[in-house]
Amino acid sequence: MGDRNNVTEFILLGLFKNEEVKEVCFLFFSLCYLVILTGNIFILLTIRFSQLSEQPMYFFLSYLSFMDVCFTSTIAPKLIVDLLVKRTTISYNNCITQMFYAHFFGATEIFILVAMAFDRYVAICKPLHYMVIMSRQACCLIVVASCIGAFLHSIMQVLIAVQLPFCGPNKIDHYFCDVFPLLKLACTDTFLLVIVIIGTTGTLSILTFVALVISYIIILTTLRTRSSEGRRKALSTCGSHITVVIMFFVPLIFTYVPTGSSVSDDKVFALFYTIIAPMFNPLIYSLRNNDMKNAMRKVWLQNLLSKGK
Repeated sequence: MGDRNNVTEFILLGLFKNEEVKEVCFLFFSLCYLVILTGNIFILLTIRFSQLSEQPMYFFLSYLSFMDVCFTSTIAPKLIVDLLVKRTTISYNNCITQMFYAHFFGATEIFILVAMAFDRYVAICKPLHYMVIMSRQACCLIVVASCIGAFLHSIMQVLIAVQLPFCGPNKIDHYFCDVFPLLKLACTDTFLLVIVIIGTTGTLSILTFVALVISYIIILTTLRTRSSEGRRKALSTCGSHITVVIMFFVPLIFTYVPTGSSVSDDKVFALFYTIIAPMFNPLIYSLRNNDMKNAMRKVWLQNLLSKGK
């Protein structure tokens, strides 16, 4: 076993080698990051300053938007800067820190998406008990439990990484620090650790996704008995949620569940859940949701009109 201290920093190989492609990507990812920040902050403020904040669905959505901003901010700024510099290094400590926060915010998002599905299930399948089951206290407890669950998951990833001996090479074939690319650099047999990670992150992703699919099958089956107006309103909120879930989970499952793919495929899948999905979330939730559109009109147009007067 080598000495871990042989490696004090890692070189991130990033997404592309081609310099011309890097310049285009710098502009593209900078724009994506700007859209993620403005879109999610826009949703956060709309919910905060409207009646929607009293509804559990939007209470969770405001936290999802906040987590989107945090999750992307642990990865995107470094990716964007690395597209312009020659030496794309990250210190050992920063690498472990980035990995912890990426897993923490990512896992919290997963749990909040589950909470939102549960909220829709209660609203549609048990409407008479909705206000009791989804009380503000219950919603706050769900968010706290999501953070605790995510923290435990992240600490586990970090504990695996810090025990790995690195004695060179120190080139990570990825654009951010994650546990699988680090395992490839460890100078020890990592077979059991790979099984542990697939058994935790992979299983968490699959089980959550299956639970979400089942909950939506139950919801859609229940909706068949409702009036066309009630059905349309429920489908507008459920439809946007299902779209977000698919965009986030499918690439995640392909990354953490073993397939014959290479790391280069993992990088492409990772782009979807680190940049693309968080960018589309605000659009999906605002454009496909009538409550959200009405709240935006009230909050932003009224403010503009009152300022104009």
